[in-house]
Amino acid sequence: MGKMRRAVRTTALGAVSVALVAGAAPAAQAAPAPRAAAPGVRFVDIPGDGGTVLKANVVTPAGAPADRSYPVVVLPTSWAMPQIEYIAQAKQLADAGYVVVSYNSRGFWQSGGEIEVGGPEDIADASRVIDWTLENTPADPHKVGMAGVSYGAGISLLAAGHDRRIKAVAALSGWSDLVESIYSGRTQHVQAGALLGGAGYLTGRPSAELKGILKDFLGSNLDQEDEMIAWGAKRSPATYLDRINSNGTAVMLGNAWGDTVFPPNEYADFYEKLKGPKRLEFRPGDHATAEATGLFGLPNDTWTSTRRWFDRYLKGEKNGVDQEQPVQLKSRSTGGYEGYPDWKSVGATRRKLDLAGTTTIRANVDSGANGGIVMLSNTLDQFLKLPPMASMPLLPRRYAAVWQSQRSERPQRVRGTAELHTTLTSTKESGTLVAYLYDVGPLGLGKLVSNAPYTFHGKTPGKPFGVDLELFSTAYDVPAGHRLALVVDTVDPLYIEHNPTGAQLTFSSPGTDPSYVSIPLREQ
Repeated sequence: MGKMRRAVRTTALGAVSVALVAGAAPAAQAAPAPRAAAPGVRFVDIPGDGGTVLKANVVTPAGAPADRSYPVVVLPTSWAMPQIEYIAQAKQLADAGYVVVSYNSRGFWQSGGEIEVGGPEDIADASRVIDWTLENTPADPHKVGMAGVSYGAGISLLAAGHDRRIKAVAALSGWSDLVESIYSGRTQHVQAGALLGGAGYLTGRPSAELKGILKDFLGSNLDQEDEMIAWGAKRSPATYLDRINSNGTAVMLGNAWGDTVFPPNEYADFYEKLKGPKRLEFRPGDHATAEATGLFGLPNDTWTSTRRWFDRYLKGEKNGVDQEQPVQLKSRSTGGYEGYPDWKSVGATRRKLDLAGTTTIRANVDSGANGGIVMLSNTLDQFLKLPPMASMPLLPRRYAAVWQSQRSERPQRVRGTAELHTTLTSTKESGTLVAYLYDVGPLGLGKLVSNAPYTFHGKTPGKPFGVDLELFSTAYDVPAGHRLALVVDTVDPLYIEHNPTGAQLTFSSPGTDPSYVSIPLREQ
């Protein structure tokens, strides 16, 4: 436990140096008369839920006449970001004919209230901002959209499930299932949690409820696990999926393959369940790095897609975005885009790597295989194609189980979600394992393709049980002549481990239930 606390403190201290670019529907009302636009950018106070003051910016089309209305885009800020976050994009949207209102989410910087993490107050704030916008700008009440990065993306999706006026959403680097994002595999993503917590304390005012959740989460308080999961579910757009579908909201989702705060898997699952107009885009990078250059007004594919989305579903322009393949993926290896009709068509061909034999490893020691550092490692992969690496020959077999495929004579294009199935026997009732998929070159150096953690509790020591684990989705090209390798160990700085001292894990492949990793591939 002391080791875990030291890791949490170290990560939280690092967090403060990182700028994380991370109510009920109102009754129908008569459309207010369009208001004349003031020139340039206006800084205003908007009364949010309960009268809480939200600091905001308003940008309108230049020279907007009093007798004309415009589509509106509302932008809640990202976690820990100030109200000027979207100024560059707001100006570009205004130049394209939109009224844009960006507001600082409650609890951060100069906005009032406390940080509620997408709670009912945040959802109600979004509706109050829309109310204010319709009353004080030349906004068209029938053409309302919301967008945001990270925290702003989550709030936008949540608001779309509660306010029928929201016709289109662009949710960038956000979450659809908060529990699966930072507690996937029943494992606390400690660096992500500490980063969010540290940035929240530095730039805002966490509510008492959030303080308690962070304490229980980072302290591995299993007695409060059900309460933490219920808290996260209440703040998950997936909980309100039926409402979003009923409202017919046009939803665009964008994320990065290596997002260490909100991994891409749950966005893909959410996308498949949406019934209205929808689009899914995945690119290389880490949390919010795919959108970052656009925040400075530089050319950016994600923001270009966002404007095209709003042009189609708020302005009604026939720009072809709805005629394209709705799933757009950018490979980590080639940088090229690929289109698919749906998520299930990604990696439709699967190859199994058999995990034969019986292998026992000891816990509590980092073997050297790990997923990297939050916000750093996958950014290096995005810009320099330098993912986390490990030498397969040098990995200590005492602490890491290693299986390798034969060399492939042709390139293998990994697309989608690899799945691990194995039989596990532990000497303790609790434990944690982390699975890694590597691209291994001729010299045995492995480049990380994907990973995911898995934690169990309440198991009978010495009794085998099945494990099924989805690794984080990705798009990666393995060169000809390389191998694929699956590595499993028990310690990774990204995650909290639950391995008692002296624990051992045994992986077996019974004849009636063989172990394997299923790898999704795109046909050549």
